[in-house]
Amino acid sequence: MKKENATTLGRDRFDIGNSRATMKAVVTTGNGGYEKLDYRDVPIPKIASNEVLLQVLAAGVNNTEINTRLGWYSSRVTTSTEALTTGEKEKQEAQTQGDGGWNQATPFPFIQGTDCCGRVVAVAPGGDESLVGARVLVRPCMRSSGWDLLENIWMASDFDGAFAQFVKVPATEVFPVNCEWSDAELGTVPCAYGTAENMVHRARVAKGDHVLIAGASGGVGSAAVQLAKRRGAFVTAISGTAKIERVRAIGADQVISRDDDIVDRLGEKTVDVVVDNVAGSGFGGMLKVMKQGGRFVSSGAIAGPIVALDMRDFYLKDLTLIGCTAWDEPVFPNLVSYIEKGEIVPLLAKTFPLEKIVEAQREFTDKKHVGKFVLIPPSIDDVK
Repeated sequence: MKKENATTLGRDRFDIGNSRATMKAVVTTGNGGYEKLDYRDVPIPKIASNEVLLQVLAAGVNNTEINTRLGWYSSRVTTSTEALTTGEKEKQEAQTQGDGGWNQATPFPFIQGTDCCGRVVAVAPGGDESLVGARVLVRPCMRSSGWDLLENIWMASDFDGAFAQFVKVPATEVFPVNCEWSDAELGTVPCAYGTAENMVHRARVAKGDHVLIAGASGGVGSAAVQLAKRRGAFVTAISGTAKIERVRAIGADQVISRDDDIVDRLGEKTVDVVVDNVAGSGFGGMLKVMKQGGRFVSSGAIAGPIVALDMRDFYLKDLTLIGCTAWDEPVFPNLVSYIEKGEIVPLLAKTFPLEKIVEAQREFTDKKHVGKFVLIPPSIDDVK
């Protein structure tokens, strides 16, 4: 899409020299419930060397923001994300953890928002001025120690994110996108599609593979369906019964209900790759249906992180279990190319104004939607 010039964007108002400018943002003040989400005025971030300032055009809603706020990533929390969202006892337990469980202590108070479609409004001195005006996606998983090491930091878990009118990020993590997708549609991409692409990449999904995808109606699962199909796989998706037809419409070759016995439905030794962000009680059955030498890849455990593993299924079948948090170098550039070539489509379920974040997260946790919810910040004309 055509770039807007810096003057149109009001760059002079929001550059590093304007110390009095403020913006609207949602500040997460600590572990807890929705009362920890504070929509208020905060200073526009000041960029330093090798950083860029973005006007946030759209910011997706993800499990990770809710889990971080609730404290679910702490190793001392053993319940599902749903139990932690609804259970008073579990909420109280999470609020006492303090360790965050996400690389290091969560930096409360801070601004969440892992997904960002934005427009570059300023670059630090010495930066690439040609970026100003470009519509970009931000790679939220950043390999801070280089691609040879797996250490990583995440926007909106380790530093301020996109639930605001503006966000600053390293210049290396912005990717211009030339496509006809809306801002909200692009806002569905970074976390869900990046996580899914990282999993199918690590698991070496290829043409002819039978890929089983759990939680296929969610943001990551629905992205994984598209990305596995793009690679020529035969996809079996697991979904809630009410969403089966919508998941089939995404491209799954067959869809089975999460209430079904997966071994009875598929049979043992029928699946090459399992893509799973669900875990919980279904974990053992997914190992049973895997073929000899199968690959099981995961980056989440929303149904519960503690699972029953029969080691005989693991070692007698020569399975490979692949954990995925740090994204590999090709993942995000690949995604941008898929968008620009029209090889994937956006799965936008609904948009909300940024100030309606509590309403958006409440509806998100109901899990009645397919695809992604996206928050839209106020116009920059509202900046003081």
